[in-house]
Amino acid sequence: MIEWIEILLRSGGLFFLALFLLRVMGKRQPSRMNPFNFVNYMVIAIISALISLNVIRDIALGLTALGVWVILSIAMDYLALKSKWVQDLVNGKATILMKDGKVMEENLLQVRYTGEELLRDLRSKNVFNLADVEFAVMETTGDINVLLKSEKKPVTPHDLGKQVSPQPEPQTVILDGNILNEPLSNLGLNRDWLKVQLNSLGVSQDNVFIGQVDGSGELYVDLFDDAIQIPQPKVKELLFANLDKTHADLLSFALDTKDDRAKEMYLKNAKKLKHLMEKLEPFLLR
Repeated sequence: MIEWIEILLRSGGLFFLALFLLRVMGKRQPSRMNPFNFVNYMVIAIISALISLNVIRDIALGLTALGVWVILSIAMDYLALKSKWVQDLVNGKATILMKDGKVMEENLLQVRYTGEELLRDLRSKNVFNLADVEFAVMETTGDINVLLKSEKKPVTPHDLGKQVSPQPEPQTVILDGNILNEPLSNLGLNRDWLKVQLNSLGVSQDNVFIGQVDGSGELYVDLFDDAIQIPQPKVKELLFANLDKTHADLLSFALDTKDDRAKEMYLKNAKKLKHLMEKLEPFLLR
């Protein structure tokens, strides 16, 4: 067989074989791989390349070597799930770099980490002052996770005793000007609803680069033509503002009327509406 045809066939076959093997081995982000997995993937890639380029002429031997690395990698991952000892052997252990606000110099030396590298990675976590850090740990992937001191943590609604509504995942319903039916169905919506929303914004479907619908049913669109300014959705804010105006009107009517029964009715309903607004505020003004 002509050599270039053989290489072409080998490369095509190995492409789909590698795709299948990577799916079998599981999904891993390169930036989150530990050294063991990184070496496995590199060796598998090199063996595949050598077989593809006909450097390993005996394809059976090449595929055997490739199979050994894949099977052993899957086996070690499985054993790591069953045994903490194997897990630590394969993936290593997390290393504490800071504890109780103090840098652990011995642990830095253990992972070959300099003070400048520690400061750099802390800055990547938006931490610019060592005095703000309570605890910092290096994961087996090399990532740094930081726990700030209690007084330095951002204030949350929980700290303020405020309730907030859960935020469902937004669904992308338009991409590159094309309507995506499955996300619309997940939200219980359809194309007609989407077209009505686009018409209310005064934009055409073809001019929409990305369109997303949040859990409250509000549509956000980003246009190809950035010169066009469109109003952002404020459905929840407008609803709360209308409730607030109605509450103010009821109080005003109660002050203006001379009829005691009407005054009592207005005040009673204003109180009910105020109670309703307090319940809805976390959901409408999140």
